[in-house]
Amino acid sequence: MEEKNILAYFMSPEEAEEAAARLKAIGVADLSIDRISPYPGEGPGRMNPITGDIPGLGNLTLDADFTNKSAAILAAADVSASGMSDGGDNDRGGLNGRDILLTAVVPEASYRNALEAVKACGGLV
Repeated sequence: MEEKNILAYFMSPEEAEEAAARLKAIGVADLSIDRISPYPGEGPGRMNPITGDIPGLGNLTLDADFTNKSAAILAAADVSASGMSDGGDNDRGGLNGRDILLTAVVPEASYRNALEAVKACGGLV
């Protein structure tokens, strides 16, 4: 049986879960939902900016855990680190705010129905 892959980006875990339920009803072969980020780690843990106990701006504002000082400095130069970014133009299909990734493997016969189900739940394919 031939299979096809779907990578869909969502704004919230709830949207992705709704799409996953629809895909399971269609007959998905494999499925996963993950939060993605361009920055490493699960966040730096506890920091206290009042006492100055922060590794750097990238750690504080991007909720990242840098192991390389050069990468932390480079990330601090990102417009997202300043807090001054407006999020970009999401009306043109950008990924801004879409940090939930649904990955699915579906039978080729169900591919079109699966795509429609994902898009109906707010997924960007």
